[in-house]
Amino acid sequence: MQSENSRPMAAALFVTVLLIAACGLVYELVAGALASYLLGDSVTQFSTVIGTYLFAMGVGSWLSRFVTRGVVARFVLIELLVAVVGGFSATLLFLAFAYTDAFRLTLYLLVGIVGTLVGLEVPLLMRILRHQFDFKDVVANVLTFDYLGALGASLLFPLVLVPRLGLVRAALLFGIVNALVAVWSVRLFRDRLGARGPLLAGCAAVLVALSAGMWRAERITQLAEESLYADDVILARDTRYQRIVLTAWKDDLRLFLNGHLQFSSRDEYRYHEALVHPGLAALPGARRVLVLGGGDGLAVREILRYPGVREVVLVDLDPAMTGLFATHPRLTALNANSLRDPRVKVVNADAFVWLGENRDTFDFVVVDFPDPSNYGVGKLYTTAFYRLLSRHVSRDGLLVVQSTSPLFARRSYWSIVATLREAKLATYPYHLYVPSFGEWGFVLARPDSGGYVPPATLPPGLRYLTAREVPQLFAFATDMLPVEARPNRLNDQALVRYYEEDWARMNR
Repeated sequence: MQSENSRPMAAALFVTVLLIAACGLVYELVAGALASYLLGDSVTQFSTVIGTYLFAMGVGSWLSRFVTRGVVARFVLIELLVAVVGGFSATLLFLAFAYTDAFRLTLYLLVGIVGTLVGLEVPLLMRILRHQFDFKDVVANVLTFDYLGALGASLLFPLVLVPRLGLVRAALLFGIVNALVAVWSVRLFRDRLGARGPLLAGCAAVLVALSAGMWRAERITQLAEESLYADDVILARDTRYQRIVLTAWKDDLRLFLNGHLQFSSRDEYRYHEALVHPGLAALPGARRVLVLGGGDGLAVREILRYPGVREVVLVDLDPAMTGLFATHPRLTALNANSLRDPRVKVVNADAFVWLGENRDTFDFVVVDFPDPSNYGVGKLYTTAFYRLLSRHVSRDGLLVVQSTSPLFARRSYWSIVATLREAKLATYPYHLYVPSFGEWGFVLARPDSGGYVPPATLPPGLRYLTAREVPQLFAFATDMLPVEARPNRLNDQALVRYYEEDWARMNR
């Protein structure tokens, strides 16, 4: 039974359970997020990481039966091992991706080791407590605080840890927490330990190593990214939604999101002129324009060339992205400070949710999302999304969708066309050559069958596109002609699988 004097110790021990549960989940989330950033397809990465982690926890729980002597000392050593392996896990994964071909092996090896060690923690702690508390109280309280710790970590990770610290520092911080739990355990159970000096020395060494890692975390990440990117990294930032990296070489500024190139300043004008002007120039009466994605403001820059446009609403999920492109001097020079134009309203929201809650209609809609490389983005290329979007396009209005490459990802491109058609939209596919990407595709669409007539004139000041060039964009060479491809529906997302297979085939 629990005595009055044991209550403070009970509180301390159960807080310890909460902390080690939070640490274990943070390491799992870091591994899943990094795998998703670097390999794409977030559902697959998180599913396999979680499955491996839970299996390893089971292995660790089973192994705990073989720890028969010195349970407290073994628990402290396990805490230090978790601190080191989990704390440096993000660092090791970044370096493995940058310098080796063994990223997947490193990922699952680290997840397996951390999972096994975490699986050892709770059974050993329960055995430590069984002589001080009723067994039913031990089980109930340990499991309660274990789940509470997991809940706290799952909330802190996307809301605070990633945007404020980044993945490397988040893992190191919780490594420090694990090491402090080890120190605290030595103090709590000092009467059940023999020589405490070696354990405390080990704790001190681990804390020094992790603190040094925290101090040099930015440099570690920078070293890894310098090998990943050909040019100098001038900005790298983790947000709640993605990792933003800007590189520069001479006059070429490049944006990467989760490791994927989004634009090069040397030729982005080709992409954005082709994205906007074939549709908007064909609507001389357009007054209201909606941009979904496009947080870099480059599509908005092109839209603002039309004096008749009275309002542009830009909906982008990531406030860090729109904030960066509204304030960074080199980026505002590139987008002509478009995000601060009085005609522009920036909304940071999930486009799917925003469309469901908003009733406004627009004369022209630009859909400029990243490629459908994972299911989170793939939902924005589904029949459900396009049906919802069509309700926001005014009568005689048009929408345009960036649609990956009809040459390198041919099935993916024609799957997007098929998806728009299944959503009861008339489609007008076209493409152009962008040196940084190769052949790139777009699809104009409208809710009715009123047809599309290429514009006779375009705004002045364009660097690439001319009115005479526009009709030629709608002609496809033999190796880009339509192929059989399924529409992308929300419940199966065939497009994401097509995209992964198409680009994997290109990279062989």
